[in-house]
Amino acid sequence: MARNPTDSVSEGFLPAAARLGLAVTLLTDQPEAHERAYGNGRQDHAFPALDIVPCDVRDFAEVIGRIATDGRPDAVFTNSDHLQTQAALAAAYFGLPGKDWRAALRTKNKAELRRAVAAAGPDAADPLWPADPVWSTELATGQEPATLAGLDAPYPCVVKPREGVASEDVVLVADADELVWRCVEIRARRPGAALVVEEFLDGELRTLETLGDGRTLHVLGGFRTELSPPPHFIEERLHLLPAPPPQPHTDQVLAQLRALGVGFGVCHTEYVVQGDRARLIEVNYRAIGDQCDLVLAELLGIPLFEHILRTHLGEPLPDDLGARTDGRVRMEYVLADRAGRLASAPPASVTERDGVRLDYRPLRGVGEEHPLHRTNRDFLGVLRATGTDQGRIDAAVAQFLAAHRWEIV
Repeated sequence: MARNPTDSVSEGFLPAAARLGLAVTLLTDQPEAHERAYGNGRQDHAFPALDIVPCDVRDFAEVIGRIATDGRPDAVFTNSDHLQTQAALAAAYFGLPGKDWRAALRTKNKAELRRAVAAAGPDAADPLWPADPVWSTELATGQEPATLAGLDAPYPCVVKPREGVASEDVVLVADADELVWRCVEIRARRPGAALVVEEFLDGELRTLETLGDGRTLHVLGGFRTELSPPPHFIEERLHLLPAPPPQPHTDQVLAQLRALGVGFGVCHTEYVVQGDRARLIEVNYRAIGDQCDLVLAELLGIPLFEHILRTHLGEPLPDDLGARTDGRVRMEYVLADRAGRLASAPPASVTERDGVRLDYRPLRGVGEEHPLHRTNRDFLGVLRATGTDQGRIDAAVAQFLAAHRWEIV
């Protein structure tokens, strides 16, 4: 199940399905986009037998009805942020392995996530459990932003769409007046959208990448993330943290995931380090995106996408994935700093020197004109720098960026 085409699907999951010998029915509400992405005899990847079927994938009843016309499948899977609950409900309907739909819903719904974590703790019997849940409140659909004017919030705080993705319309606000007008501004773009107001968690941002089969939960690794300056939160670069991921934060995050019911399939969790505490930002019950999942599979040296699909086919994960631990990566995203037309930019390239592989991929074509979104839709290109020596990686990235120009007019 998918909405728009993504690199995770086209370069990760579909080729993995082909290697597993699977035939794939792709349900989507954007069939033309997927036809363009996969339907022209592409030779750069081995694709499985693929049937692209129009469907309102946001409606779980429509999904179940459409699947039923072809008979019971072997698995129901999605990597979409928007469709985890629908996929979980469809898998449960057909008696297939899958995520608990409640966990899928409470991780997607950021207000419910905060309520669930707060309700689960503190637990004196679990020394890993953080005793300080994140302060938050919800502006529900139908509630007017003006009702927040007298809110006793810990300013500065963050406002975000309750079911948002990719840091879209996530903004730091300084006081009650700014909170109200930011909510009005977001509602102008998202009429009636439910919003979450929550404590601003200042500190180093990290991720934890996990993969489970309901019995075993593997920690694949984690990243340190650098963001653009406030008030917006755009990922500018990520560094893979040396394995094993640092303690005690990893065990604290895992304890919170258990409380949320997360443990089946792949999950990408973001948290902030404050001293010896790990405080959740959000839980994305899918693989990390923006090509980080592709790089992670390469560095770990494991068939990551096949493992993910196998869990949904009901196959247990091995007790030891056999992953490498010496790989390092820096993901560098080149961001547009203004609206306009991309007049010049470097082409795609792959180079290897001094033990560092640089793979640059344009994400916006020369000549394209775009507004400034203040999200990852502002990415002009991504530079994937991999090797085993972080110093050499950082030097190679600096040289690449200094040698190229991206011009917007």
